Amino acid sequence: MDTSQPSRKPETQQRAPRHRQWLHHRLDDFRHQLAHSDALPQLTLLGGLVGVAAALIIVAFRFLIEYPISPFLEGSSENFESLSPVARLLLAAGGGLLIGVFLHFVPPAMRSISVGHVIDRLHNHQSKLPAGNFLVQFVGGVLCLLSGQSVGREGPAVHLGAATASQLGQWLKLPHNSLRTLAGCGVAAAISASFNTPMAGVIFAMEVVLMEYTIIGFIPVILASVSGAIITQIVFGPEPAFSIDPMQMTSLWELPYMAGSALIVALFGAAYIRLQLTFHQYKHWPVMARCTLAGLFTGTVAFFLPQVMGIGYDTVEQAMGGELAIGLLITIALAKTLVTTASTGLGLPGGLIGPLFMIGACLGGAIGITGQALFPESTATPNFYVMLGMGAMMASALNAPLAALMAVVELTYNPNIIFPTMLVIVVACVTVRHVFKCDGIFIELLNANNTPIHHAPLRQALSREAVRSLMNTNFINLGYRLSHNDLRIKLEQHPQWVVSQELGETKYLLPAADIAHYLDNAPDDILSGVEAIDLREIPSRRFELKPINQQASLLEAQRRLLQEDVDALFVEQLAPPLQSPVLGIITPDMLENFYKV
Repeated sequence: MDTSQPSRKPETQQRAPRHRQWLHHRLDDFRHQLAHSDALPQLTLLGGLVGVAAALIIVAFRFLIEYPISPFLEGSSENFESLSPVARLLLAAGGGLLIGVFLHFVPPAMRSISVGHVIDRLHNHQSKLPAGNFLVQFVGGVLCLLSGQSVGREGPAVHLGAATASQLGQWLKLPHNSLRTLAGCGVAAAISASFNTPMAGVIFAMEVVLMEYTIIGFIPVILASVSGAIITQIVFGPEPAFSIDPMQMTSLWELPYMAGSALIVALFGAAYIRLQLTFHQYKHWPVMARCTLAGLFTGTVAFFLPQVMGIGYDTVEQAMGGELAIGLLITIALAKTLVTTASTGLGLPGGLIGPLFMIGACLGGAIGITGQALFPESTATPNFYVMLGMGAMMASALNAPLAALMAVVELTYNPNIIFPTMLVIVVACVTVRHVFKCDGIFIELLNANNTPIHHAPLRQALSREAVRSLMNTNFINLGYRLSHNDLRIKLEQHPQWVVSQELGETKYLLPAADIAHYLDNAPDDILSGVEAIDLREIPSRRFELKPINQQASLLEAQRRLLQEDVDALFVEQLAPPLQSPVLGIITPDMLENFYKV
């Protein structure tokens, strides 16, 4: 026994580095596969993992915003109506002050949050979502919703889901082109976990965040959304966000009335966008003052109209059940529009989607009650119009028609609502976009912040591929000075390129054919080996090489080549001190050929 123990320990010590080396090689191979746009199996695997991770974060977020306040409210965490007027005022105003104090001690760069932040990072920052902003969104979102601010939970959920995926990809050092798809997976899982609507989560991620539809992107996002729905149903049950009674359109003669109702919803959608931009103009005010003012404004309105507090899903249920009079429905819609745009425009870290549903539900309920009063035998029930209003409001304000349609379908499980919902969505979206000249709220806010989104087809194609997928690896590394014979021996490997470099010196790229031509016509003193050949001096095309990270996308490579006037790029790898860091070569001609293909 005593003699066997020492012999095992060295074997274990020798085996461990081999295991780590094997794991490192497998992971590097996995990264190389992800560098290509057609890495469907690898992205699908990651999509499932991201869906579970994002859903767990959203579950924790929902627990924190629902259960701590439930004992103080009657029935549900949304029933702020059960509080006294003074309690509502103090809760919202105190919450705004607390949020302002919290954000005051947060660096300004970390205050960028919600869906607009996600879109900006995906399209302008290689899909890298910082961990600091994630933490600010989590804490700020919890404080907002616990204090009854007039914001939604879906915007924070989208940020949290996308950031979870991005942080996982950054930790694994995955290529940037794959981070984009993974962030979309996180968004889909977050929406699925919030509403229990997996298909709407997929469409929202593709339509609003990624802004493109591809087969390679769809499949991982679908699996992530399904994973998110599974986790949510295990924890919260299979029911969707709202309980909806069966509904059906009574007659085709009702369609003109529905189209007219979409115009009213479009008016509110455009007003929502314009008011949001108006309040956003005060972003230069101190953050503590802005958040305190937003909380005080919410509390003051809630003193008289408690329905404006929180997301408003309980009010949506009441509108569907016909429990609210037409005057109250219109008042709530007007007040919610004003209070929510003030809250989010002044900087509270909450979302927009939930309040949009509530506003649309109240408008739809009022329109439905009016229709039944005017045409009692040829108008559907008010709850039918509640769903139409929700879909039209979401579609027109977010410029997300297909996501809104899928949300309505999954919430109702009713095929009879599809075609009237399509009609009101089309009318509302066209009216907001071409009559009121408004893009979706997120695009408008990004433009207001001077961070516009460019999603031209070529730009999207370049962002889907990483530099490792295009780099040329048919090269050899040489020093600056070599003898004729040594150079001949090296060229017997038939490289296309020669990287000439010395430790700590500038790297140059030369075509191997130019060097071979020089050797064929070299002077006698070179042929005799008396004089060494300096590759920096021979007649040849010579490109100064600059590094680019092996995780970079082709879009990043194109930007560097064009904006920094770089001759060529070498894909940089982490290497030991005496080993070359050059993993591959990217030239302008290679990128140009990629465009043509």
